[in-house]
Amino acid sequence: MEEDDVTIREQNFHSQVREYIICFLLFAVLYIVSYFIITRYKRKTDDHEDEDAVVNRISLYLCTFTLAVSGGAVFLLPFSIISNEILLSFPKNYYIQWLNGSLIHGLWNLVSLFSNLCLFVLMPFAYFFLESEGFAGSKKGIKARILETFVMLFLLALLILGIVWVASALIDNDAASMESLYDLWEFYLPYLYSCISLMGGLLLLMCTPVGLSRMFTVMGQLLVKPTILEDLDEQIYCIHLQEEALQRRLNGSSTYAYTRGSFAHQLNKELDNIRNQRNKLERRKKASGWEKNLLYPIVMLILLAGTTISVLMVAFNILYLLVDETAMPKGSTDRGIGNTSLSTFGVAQAVLEIILMFYLMVSSVVGFYSLRVFEVLTPRKDDTTMTTIIGCCVSILVLSSALPVMSRTLGITRFDLLGDFGRFNWLGNFYIVLSYNLLFAVVTTLCLVRKFTSAVREELLKALGLDKLQLSNSPTDPESGKISANGHQKTL
Repeated sequence: MEEDDVTIREQNFHSQVREYIICFLLFAVLYIVSYFIITRYKRKTDDHEDEDAVVNRISLYLCTFTLAVSGGAVFLLPFSIISNEILLSFPKNYYIQWLNGSLIHGLWNLVSLFSNLCLFVLMPFAYFFLESEGFAGSKKGIKARILETFVMLFLLALLILGIVWVASALIDNDAASMESLYDLWEFYLPYLYSCISLMGGLLLLMCTPVGLSRMFTVMGQLLVKPTILEDLDEQIYCIHLQEEALQRRLNGSSTYAYTRGSFAHQLNKELDNIRNQRNKLERRKKASGWEKNLLYPIVMLILLAGTTISVLMVAFNILYLLVDETAMPKGSTDRGIGNTSLSTFGVAQAVLEIILMFYLMVSSVVGFYSLRVFEVLTPRKDDTTMTTIIGCCVSILVLSSALPVMSRTLGITRFDLLGDFGRFNWLGNFYIVLSYNLLFAVVTTLCLVRKFTSAVREELLKALGLDKLQLSNSPTDPESGKISANGHQKTL
């Protein structure tokens, strides 16, 4: 008996070590990829080692950690689904014994823990540390900035806890809820993260329909459109003439002292636009026939099919919610992975669900940066400040953490939420879940209809002459093309 107990303890020990090693390797890969992504967009600075350089480096490492956690949250549900199907297909295979329920649950718990850590500790610390200068009268340096950062974090924690305490006391005023108000670990943090997940779900609801319609435009810009009844040589020649004319005007404007300011800047912008148009036309001219006539239509059809399937799955999920209560999203504490398939059509449906999840995530990010409110957070290659990178990392973390919940709520998958993801209070509210599904289906349909009818509307406006009613606020004089230094027209 003692030998059996020792053997069991050894097996548990080796299993635990194996899970830690797998989690570490997965996170290391995500961290390396995240580091290369952030350094690609981060604004380049000089190599001088000073106090600000150290602060920027620390903030960079924290942002990289947060982006890696966001990647883990995105891959969490697809990895669980494909692991379940693999275990069903090869239940006795020796080489996949490491893929078990304990590992999957551990990954869900780690992602939930690190998401809370990044959202409530690391990202606020990175922002306050970046903006801190030390208290007035204190000796300047890293220690003074760290002290100010911790004081700001403490005040922020008091503010958030106070808001959550008041909100929960107003919503649930029964005796049991009043007693739980003083439980920090079991009440505050889950309740706070539940509110954040609801905000992330609402943000996804706002960004994803916009991104689904915007994806057609983005792919149209990345790919080469078919050339139908177009003379590219003539267009390139006209663009070349416009470029030469603008270059002559830019060179001639330098002779006038009052035109060296805003007018020269405007001419430079127009010249850059003309050059971009010329580059696009030259790229279209050099593209091969299969790229223009085959790849573009196939990609557009794939996007249309993905969007249509997503809307249809949400519509069917609405019907399921009305007739079957098991369609409600819920959490699961069962560690049995690989016991039964949650997909009606097996591996094929599981692969389709995973593709749709990635498609919705990419669409939500595209839609997020397409909204005017968040345009200021759009990263630019080699020209993005650390403050903007922190904002981007927080936004992507909120979106990615809400992706598993949204996928289960919309019925994209039937895989139950594991760990703390299944403990959100609002998941059990039938009216919230039903309203979420209805809003997603209606808003996505409206965005697609608006997208595909925009060309028809533009042609109708041109036919009616209403497109000429837009007033131009440009200070450029159409006669002379010269403007004064303060932006008013000036005739020579």
